Amino acid sequence: MTGEEELKKLTDRALAISQADQTEVVVIAPQSALTRFANSYIHQNVEQQDIDMRVRAVVGKKIGVASSNDLSDEGLRNVVGRALTLAQHQKENPDFQSLPAPKPIQHVDSFVERTARTGPEERAAMVGQICSAATSAGLNAAGAFRTSATEIAVANSLGVFAYHRDTMADVNTVIMSEQGSGHAERISLDVGDIDGAEVAKEAVDTALRNVDQIELEPGEYDVVFQEYAVADLLDFFAYLSFGAQAYQEKRSFMAGRIGERVMGENISIWDDGLAADTSPNPFDFEGVPRKRVDFIEKGVARDVVWDTYTAGKEGDRESTGHALPASSTFGPVPSNMFLATGDATLDEMVASTKRGVWVSRFWYTRPVHPLNVVVTGMTRDGTFLIEDGKITKPIRNLRFTQSYLEAMNRVEAIGKTTMLHHAIAGVCRVPALKIGKWNFTGVSQY
Repeated sequence: MTGEEELKKLTDRALAISQADQTEVVVIAPQSALTRFANSYIHQNVEQQDIDMRVRAVVGKKIGVASSNDLSDEGLRNVVGRALTLAQHQKENPDFQSLPAPKPIQHVDSFVERTARTGPEERAAMVGQICSAATSAGLNAAGAFRTSATEIAVANSLGVFAYHRDTMADVNTVIMSEQGSGHAERISLDVGDIDGAEVAKEAVDTALRNVDQIELEPGEYDVVFQEYAVADLLDFFAYLSFGAQAYQEKRSFMAGRIGERVMGENISIWDDGLAADTSPNPFDFEGVPRKRVDFIEKGVARDVVWDTYTAGKEGDRESTGHALPASSTFGPVPSNMFLATGDATLDEMVASTKRGVWVSRFWYTRPVHPLNVVVTGMTRDGTFLIEDGKITKPIRNLRFTQSYLEAMNRVEAIGKTTMLHHAIAGVCRVPALKIGKWNFTGVSQY
């Protein structure tokens, strides 16, 4: 890896060149390797290493952003000069106050050496477990296994310098027969925490049960969601509701409702980039330290995440350390979300359901009404009928159109364990859920 010392030298060189009133330099250096497989054999191994510098130049209240991966002296002069030129040609932004000043940043360890050093042989061994399990069951496996290591450095002309490195390993598979499919995935900072045999067993077992599907009439049903489906709920709250820009523009249901009960009393949702059981990341793309932010506390709306720009528009706010890279127009976004656990197991959720639907995961979910977090999408890779407390029959995939906000007022049981999942701008950790009266609107023909 490049290392903190070398990245500090690089950002110092760029800052020294700049003639802007204020300058910010962000360097991201990712390296990743990916093993893809289909029809139960590996068909691709790829590795990628890159380094990208993004420069934000501020002239008064004018801002310009430029990026480059040419880190020679000439390349640095070019990217810094382009950012300055772009700033000079912009209109003033009256809401912009300043780049952030330096604040103490807590060190967190998110780097696992064996993940960073995982080679194609190690990835092939785990993929082999999955493919062998599928072949033994007369099924076909497809998916991918990726390992990555990333460095990020953020510096600005006000004295900010922040450095962090992390690793991630993730494997996902869809195992198929001629009639149905099953899915499983795992992610972890430590590749050694991922059990390929466990991933294979989950996907194969689901695929073997997911045959001779029946058609279920659309309507409202009690649902039991595996963690994969629950992660989608948190994704849309992060995307539509829990950022300051949506809050300020009154596109979020949180606007005007801080202190009110908006979800069931059994629901608490927060973001914590320093938590050990997530992918810890101590600062954002402005070099501002991350703070824990409670969005929903026992059903009551508490706060949203902020960056320097949105906080500056309020006057009495500070950034919570959730800025996206410069030039993003989306505003701050949660990066390490959590949904509080309960005391139920999946078996207990099923046993308490008279008639309902087991949902493994969603796909192709899209917002319909952002303010109320109304989303439409499909079930996928294992949807089953629950009757008299037992999973009885596989059913064809269902389309739904449902307010996720309303659904979080009808959560009847929450899992006692959690899983880590990729999220819209980072990761989330979620339990399984049982929810009453989920609105299924149609039946798929596949």
